[in-house]
Amino acid sequence: MNIEIIAVGTELLSPRFTDTNSLYLIERLGDIGLPVARRTIVGDWGEGLEASLRRAMDFADWILVGGGLGPTGDDRTREAAASALGRGLVFRPDIQAAIEERFRRRERPMAEPNRRQAWIVEGAEVLPNGAGTAPGQWIESGGKILVLLPGPPHELKTVFESSVLPRLAARGRRHASRAVIRTTGLTESEVEALIAELYPESGDCGLTVLASPGRVDLHVSASGEKAGEAEVRLNNLAGKLRDRLGSAVYGGQDDELESVVVRLLREAGATLATAESCTGGLVAHRLTNVPGSSRVFLGGYVAYGNAAKARDLGVDPSIIEAEGAVSEAAAAAMAFGAKRRMGADWALALTGIAGPDGGSESKPVGLVHIALAGPDGMTAERRVFPGLRETVKFLSSQRALDMLRRRLSGIA
Repeated sequence: MNIEIIAVGTELLSPRFTDTNSLYLIERLGDIGLPVARRTIVGDWGEGLEASLRRAMDFADWILVGGGLGPTGDDRTREAAASALGRGLVFRPDIQAAIEERFRRRERPMAEPNRRQAWIVEGAEVLPNGAGTAPGQWIESGGKILVLLPGPPHELKTVFESSVLPRLAARGRRHASRAVIRTTGLTESEVEALIAELYPESGDCGLTVLASPGRVDLHVSASGEKAGEAEVRLNNLAGKLRDRLGSAVYGGQDDELESVVVRLLREAGATLATAESCTGGLVAHRLTNVPGSSRVFLGGYVAYGNAAKARDLGVDPSIIEAEGAVSEAAAAAMAFGAKRRMGADWALALTGIAGPDGGSESKPVGLVHIALAGPDGMTAERRVFPGLRETVKFLSSQRALDMLRRRLSGIA
């Protein structure tokens, strides 16, 4: 069974507006085991909207349309749907009376344009809108279901929850289970190479890989006639994926890497300090975003200049003179200095060239040295990260936190 969502509104084709209605509908349909096969955004203009509706009727079994039922001249969904179905529009005096009553309760007269909202596609069932003036419409044609929903989010949700979701669930309900597996330290292609043979062949399970800087998420889903069936399928697939990805997995849907690190520090009864140059305090910022981090994070230094490295962290100027501020030796000295001066069990230090300028053949833009000093000694890494300045900074902080996660978890 194919389901398509059509979001109507020229504003949704601009960079200033986000189609949140479709995201809501996708989530709620997923809750009852009904995945959406296609999502379309189309402007208000009539021919494009009608063409999208015709294409959807050829492709999908159920089509949900959000928007374009308002009182203004650019609200054309009613007309486009009627034309696409080869039907007319029927004026409903009872709907107009209901709209007038709504305005009367607000002690305002109904404006003439609101009459447009009383026109209904011939043969449609009216879906009451308790939050606004535009009713929804349920239309069945040739075994297909076309649902027209108002565009304002609170109105769309009201109509969908009360009049649409229960009916769709009754017609095609399957129990659904979903999980997110979050990884770091691997690229999207590396993740793909590891899990390629695990992609489900059955429609009862789904797997989507989504990459963002420093992280690759796997969205896993499963469905079944019974809740237990969906859960078993989900656990089976997710377990295989976690085993294959191994130590790259750091958490699930609600886990940020920094929250995992704070939890591990608390479980170990350990404390942390930071010393940052190129990241400008980003690691400390991420850690302090986690509630309760004050129990384990003692504080940090932003030692951007060489003088600050020597003054605040006790880095021997001869190290910088011999190796440079961007070097393993400098990072190690920064980490030892932060650990000693804060009295922490662990200390992370980062120094590098975030760009866009300042690189050389031996020390290119994106080069970062990360050092981790702990109770069992020092670990240091040299990394060259791609991207613009902000990306280099974030990837550096991500790798530093992951180094600590691995050490705290006993991962080599």
